[in-house]
This record gives sequence, structure tokens and C-alpha cells, in this order.
Amino acid sequence: MKFTVVEAFNRSVTIEMINDSIYQLDEAVEIEVDGVKVLESKQNVISIMNLLPDREYTITARYKGEEYSESIKTEFESVLLDVTKFGAKGDGTTLDTAALQAAIMSCPPDGTVYLPKGTYLTTPLFLKGRMTLWLGEGATILGETDRTKYPVLPGMTMSTNELGEYNLSSWEGNPLTSFASLITALEADNLDIIGPGTIDGNAQNGDWWTNPKIKKIAWRPNAVYLCRCKNVRMQNVTVQNSPAWTLHPYYCEHLAFLNLYIHNPSDSPNTDGLDPESCTDTRILGTTISVGDDCIAIKSGKYYMALNHYKPTADLVIRNCKFEKGHGSVTVGSEAAGGVTGVKVSKCIFDGTDRGLRIKTRRGRGQRSVLDNILFEDISMDGVLMPFTVNMFYFCDPDGHSDYVQSQDLAPVDEMTPKIGSITARRITATGASACAICAFGLPEMPIDELNFSDIKVSFLPEDVRKPQNPIMMDNFDPMSGRSIFARNINKLILNNIEISGSVDTEPELICVAKREIKDLKYVD
Repeated sequence: MKFTVVEAFNRSVTIEMINDSIYQLDEAVEIEVDGVKVLESKQNVISIMNLLPDREYTITARYKGEEYSESIKTEFESVLLDVTKFGAKGDGTTLDTAALQAAIMSCPPDGTVYLPKGTYLTTPLFLKGRMTLWLGEGATILGETDRTKYPVLPGMTMSTNELGEYNLSSWEGNPLTSFASLITALEADNLDIIGPGTIDGNAQNGDWWTNPKIKKIAWRPNAVYLCRCKNVRMQNVTVQNSPAWTLHPYYCEHLAFLNLYIHNPSDSPNTDGLDPESCTDTRILGTTISVGDDCIAIKSGKYYMALNHYKPTADLVIRNCKFEKGHGSVTVGSEAAGGVTGVKVSKCIFDGTDRGLRIKTRRGRGQRSVLDNILFEDISMDGVLMPFTVNMFYFCDPDGHSDYVQSQDLAPVDEMTPKIGSITARRITATGASACAICAFGLPEMPIDELNFSDIKVSFLPEDVRKPQNPIMMDNFDPMSGRSIFARNINKLILNNIEISGSVDTEPELICVAKREIKDLKYVD
């Protein structure tokens, strides 16, 4: 079986198997390095660790009698700095911040800071460009629980000449003062973070999740925060127990997140897995996420940032990933005032999340909030209660329940009106649905431009198991159970080769849908 080399690091490489399977194969692939077997894996995306820098290797994959090889060369490394040589104890009780930060600041261009096995208790660490942070086998960066020991990043500072602004931190789409994150990188280019170790926010042992919407000194930090960085790669790292959003790339470019495992308890508040905000050219491959909020939430800030620091999120690829517990598997919005375009999600498993494809926005996001050219294909959903939801009445923010946001009457189109363009979903199977298979509600003054669903199979849970739920979080909308398709305020709706099993209805409910193209829509008892 053939593979492609996704990325070569200084001491590792990630490959991706070329096949039609979703996320994983039915049998394990054997991986050899220079003729020596090093691992077996069923995943389509595989990271091979423990290589040496600046060296050529032959990688061979064996699968069901087939064999395929590629030559790769690892990247140059100038020096390897072991943090224990700088005084880090790694005993889980000694505060190792100074020793870890000393190693980072001492690292020359193209060097590696290495954490051997141990638990390194620390407050936030600040990384820089042209370095690798290597968390070895059994190495854990563990967050200090006392928030008073965390530095604070000002949200916005006026420039000295008062002609501009300097933005350092963000909270839910606004430039608000927040604590520095356990791993923080500010304007760091060409940065790698590799595993197989762990970044543990340790939030469950602090007060981060207590009254989470109340600001205490500053807003809660992320586990990993990347601000205005370029060419950042994370590979084969576990990130868990984050105080807030787990991985938060912010105004970044050229990012790769490979074979990550992101985990927070299912009841932990606002602990999204990976939230690219105003980022371009991002790849998320072979990653597993199970969290207390959306697994992936694609954002571009609220109105102030779109107006004054406009940057849409664009060119995002999510492939061969698995999303488990969470409110949504892959979400666009709602803090997306700068717009989102060019999203492709493919060959992924959605397992047990509340919603699968989840698009959410609202009046007030502004005319630059255009969510367009979004594609979901070759997806397997199991136990996803609401597989497809598109909502332009999302009741977030302090004014979320106001008449301005929630009124279903026609409103003027102005500079505060968002838009949803083209959303496409194809070759998707969903079992164990509950509320509604497809639920889409556009604004009357700005209908959703186009929804295109093809080659979709959805089967519902038995009626005695289902509980009525609201598939889209808006006011004045009744809960649903076993409903097939609801669409309102849509310019164009395409339904082609759709099969729905076990629904309580036998035809879609379409209201104010201007153009309909329905072919091979089948209901099965």
C-alpha cells in the first residue's frame, strides 16, 4: 500500500496511507525503517519517532502482502539541550519553570529542547522560533494550579504613536486580557512541538472550571496558544485537561497538527479541542479529540477584530481524524466575524458527539462574516444525535436572547448582517441519530445561499430511546425527535440520493426555500 510523506521533522516523520478507508484500515500496517520493523498501526496517518537528525532513511509499509517504500531525510538539528542539565527535576512537585525556560532561551536556531521521562510542574512557558520542543516518552508538562502564579497577557495595547494596536491575547473572539497559556508562542516562526509526551493543563485540580464565565484576574488560558506564528507543527503529542480551549492558533499561517490526542472530560466547560482563529493554510491529520465542547471550532473573531484586524480563516484541511465526545465534531463559528472559506473535512469518524457538521452564526457578526466553500465528504457518524445543523440564530453572547438576534421577522440587511454561502456534504453515513437528520435555519433577510447534500444515509435510534432535543441553539424553536429534514430560509437546497431510516415523518419540511432540487429521497421504516 502506497503512502505519502506528510512532514519530516528532525527526529521523526509522519506518513499518510493512500486508500479509500475512513481514518483507519481493517488490518494493521507494518512499518519498517531501514529494514527493521518499528511499529504496527491501523491508522491512515502514522508518525514514526526516534529517528536521528539530518539522516536519510528508507521507510517501508507492508500491508496484506503489499510493500511500498519511500526515502526520506530528517531535518538538520544544531544542538540537543536536555532540560535536566539546566536543573529541571521532573519530579512533579518541584516547580521547574525557571529551568525549562532557561533551556528554551538558551536554545540556538534549529536546536531542540528535550524533556526526558518525568513530570515537569510549571507555570506558562514561552517558546520561540526555529526550535523544536521534544517531549520524550513518559514526559509530561504539568500545569501549576495556582492562577496567581500565571503571567497575564494584555488583550490590546495602544501603540506608542497611537496609530495602531498591539494585540496579545483573546477571549472568545474579543481582544481581552487573558492568562498566558501553559505553552505560549508569540510571533514564533518555524516551531516544532513533537512527542510522544504530554501537555497536561491540570485544570481539574485547580479552580479553572469553577464559575468559568466569571473573570478572575484575567480570562482562562489555553493549554497551547500560538499567536501570529508561521510554520508551526505539532506531532504525536497528547494535550489534556485544559483550563479553556485546548489548542488555540490565533492569526497564524502554515500550521500542521499531526497524530495528536486531545482529551478533556466531557463535562469540562468551554474546553474546545482545536480552534484555529483567523488562520490560513492549516492541516489537521490523524488526530483524535474528545472534549467538553466542540472538538474543532473554526473561528475568525467577533465584530471588533473583523473591523479593525480583518483576517478570515481560509484553506483548512481536516482528514483521517476521529472526534468522540463533544458538542460538535467540526464546527464553523460562531465567533467568525472575519469569515471562513475553503474548509475540507474528509475521511473522518464522528463518534458520540452531539452534532456532526455544525455551522453557527447570528446577526451582529457583520458583513465580513461570510462562511463559504465548506465541504464535508466521506464521513462515518455513529451516535451523533444531530448529524447536520446550520443555524443563523445562535443565541451566544450577552445579547444572544435579544429580539435583535432572535426575531424571525425580516430585518434590514446592513453592515451587521452575516452570510452563509455554499455548504456541501456527500458520501456520509450516520447511525444512531436522535433529534433531526438535517436542520438548517437561515435569516429571512439573508437566506443560506446553497446547501448541497448527496449520497447520505441516516438511521435513527428507536423511538423509545430518543429524547426530544433542540438541534439548533436558538429561541422560539421547538425540540425535535426523529425528524428527517427541516430547512427554512434557503436560496437553493439540493438533496440527491438521500436515505432516511426510522424517522417519524416521511417528507422534509421546507419553508421559504426558493429553489429545490430533490432526487432519490427515500424513507425507510
